[in-house]
Amino acid sequence: MAIKITLSRKFRRDYDRLFRKDPAAANLMLLLSELADSNGQVHLGPRPDDELQELMSARFDDCRAYQLPGGAKR
Repeated sequence: MAIKITLSRKFRRDYDRLFRKDPAAANLMLLLSELADSNGQVHLGPRPDDELQELMSARFDDCRAYQLPGGAKR
């Protein structure tokens, strides 16, 4: 099941800025935004580090590649 999120300009700008500094962190931010509920909270299990690693590897083929549609804006 594909998750559809609405990307605002601010989110894309923040993602692009973070991606230039640390691509993996930018994709973690994207993953967390996809997992967040309507209140913006993410609920993880008792071992959040392990769960985030599993979710990152399941969600992204390459966690250091640009993941937003349309490609990187330069």
